[in-house]
Amino acid sequence: MDVESVKSGRSDRSERSHRSGGHRHRRSRSRDKIMRIPDDRSTVISGDGHAEDERIEVQILPQDDNWGENTTAITGATSETAFSMEDMTRMTKDMEDSIGLDCSRYAGTIVSGILGVLAFLSPIAMVIIPKLGIDGWTEAGPCDPECEGVLISFAFKLLILLIGTWALFFRKPKATMPRVFIFRALIMFLIFVLTFAFWLFYGVRIFKEKQQNYYRVVLFSVSLVDALLFIHYLAIILLEIRQLQPQYTVKICRSPDGEAHFYNMGQLSIQRAATWCLEQYYKDFQTYNPYLEAASRLQNKMTGFKFYDVDGVNKNPTDQNPQVTTRSRAIFAAAARRRDTSHNIRFYEEEEYARRVRKRRARLMTAAEEAFSHIKRMAGEQGPAIPMDPQESAQAVFPSMARALQKYLRITRQQPRYTMESIMNHLAVCICHDMGPKAFLEKYLTQGPIIQNEREYRKTQPWVLICDQLLSRAVEHGTIFNLRQGEVSLLCSIRKIPHFSVTEEVINPKTNKFVLKLQSETSV
Repeated sequence: MDVESVKSGRSDRSERSHRSGGHRHRRSRSRDKIMRIPDDRSTVISGDGHAEDERIEVQILPQDDNWGENTTAITGATSETAFSMEDMTRMTKDMEDSIGLDCSRYAGTIVSGILGVLAFLSPIAMVIIPKLGIDGWTEAGPCDPECEGVLISFAFKLLILLIGTWALFFRKPKATMPRVFIFRALIMFLIFVLTFAFWLFYGVRIFKEKQQNYYRVVLFSVSLVDALLFIHYLAIILLEIRQLQPQYTVKICRSPDGEAHFYNMGQLSIQRAATWCLEQYYKDFQTYNPYLEAASRLQNKMTGFKFYDVDGVNKNPTDQNPQVTTRSRAIFAAAARRRDTSHNIRFYEEEEYARRVRKRRARLMTAAEEAFSHIKRMAGEQGPAIPMDPQESAQAVFPSMARALQKYLRITRQQPRYTMESIMNHLAVCICHDMGPKAFLEKYLTQGPIIQNEREYRKTQPWVLICDQLLSRAVEHGTIFNLRQGEVSLLCSIRKIPHFSVTEEVINPKTNKFVLKLQSETSV
């Protein structure tokens, strides 16, 4: 990790005394940067002679003498030419995002768009061709009022078809699936067959015979528009409405931390169900922190031992050394006792860790509330304190809660996720929008949903879908598939919602009466 949190020690007195002069010098300079603000900034006047609005009034917090020893120092690489791991991560992400267009991702959309444009322009071309006089075809007859009414209906139907097609089909694909989406391919096939059939009949019955009745040509084009509208209605039913009614319950369990959630799902194919599960996963699951997972495991717990005879295997049990046998039995007995009490050790370690987290959380909230209490937005006139913009205010109040925040991020293993720059920017945004201390700390008190993890966020998330069935088939009761990305694995188990048989039972009014029994022991 290229960003390190360095805190100077207090136990090594010789080293501290040797560097005391340097520490005092750096501490005095840092306090000058934070506290000593020139007097000429005490009044901020705009061009018209009035005080500027949107200024933050900050009371400078006094720093204790030990601030230099508790400072969070942010260091980069060891040299100017060194290359950090964060730079490598950024370069990898930039290279993945800068790779050319994914053909499999946009091929289906491009083919659908071309076919849709051809089908939409076909009725317009059928109406225009008779007026062009192609291949000796004299201009068709005049369009009477009845023909004009059909043309107006033709125009409005095309407009409705255009809006509906744009809303349903022309959308950015949410996922790239390994198999063909059967219903979408069926809709595209019907559009192709319908357009080809109409053009075939148009060429044989109208263009070849040089139809002179323009009204019949318009009616033929309107019939094509009506057929396209019905196909669009069928597409809405198959692609959107069919999956709305919940029919299955899916359980998503993540490994290795074991977090699980349950959702109701409609009738989908396996690959579309996997995409739907990933949408819920990025929205509802907490960010997986491998550092926190490793810290919660028990360390140095040996439950078994192996013994080797360096002088050779002694096959005769009667020739064994009695002292070695006694020592081995004692070691095995100690290992068995440790194995029997390992659950108690685990329990107390988890309780101690939870207590430390609660303690540092309380300290962090107290420090944040105290820091935010010194911030006040200026109403118009300049107050007694020094006016600052949100960024300067964040730099002024952050040192008072830096140590508490550093300790909390350290114990919750969130240090690799946040840098000093990101924390300062978040604090400046909260100050600018008059957010309270709890709103500022909300980002750090929990691991947060995966979609909000800025360090792992990418425009394209690669996942591997594993299933023993054909991915284009519809999900069934008992279907199980696995989604993997690195060390994270999602096991999705699907169960069908049972049919509920509800019967009615009428209560007889004569039997709906009660009697109070009084006994000598009762207190009534």
